Amino acid sequence: MDMQCIRESRLEETGFHYTMSLIQGKYKMTVLYALMEFRVVRFNELKRYLNGISFKTLSLTLKELEADGLVHREEYPQIPPKVEYSLTERGQSLIPILDQLCAWGDAHRPPRISG
Repeated sequence: MDMQCIRESRLEETGFHYTMSLIQGKYKMTVLYALMEFRVVRFNELKRYLNGISFKTLSLTLKELEADGLVHREEYPQIPPKVEYSLTERGQSLIPILDQLCAWGDAHRPPRISG
């Protein structure tokens, strides 16, 4: 790996910055993880899974992930309305990265204390 001088570099021109711009936020990674684990998830299921997230925040998070091409929203014309979310092909390309984050967490989290 070539060493670069920080004076000649701009963070916003890096792949790291672009990736972070897509996945940063309090719940985006967690939503992507849930969709990776459970494949197709309805809105209320996701809201229960993310215990404590507001309707508005979850809705906004899903809209942003959809706009960035990471999440697919499928709406079924029925009453009551049914909406399902899943990863797009682009979103699925993040699975190896999410798997590595999970593996790192499993290897480095403190042991549980039984009580």
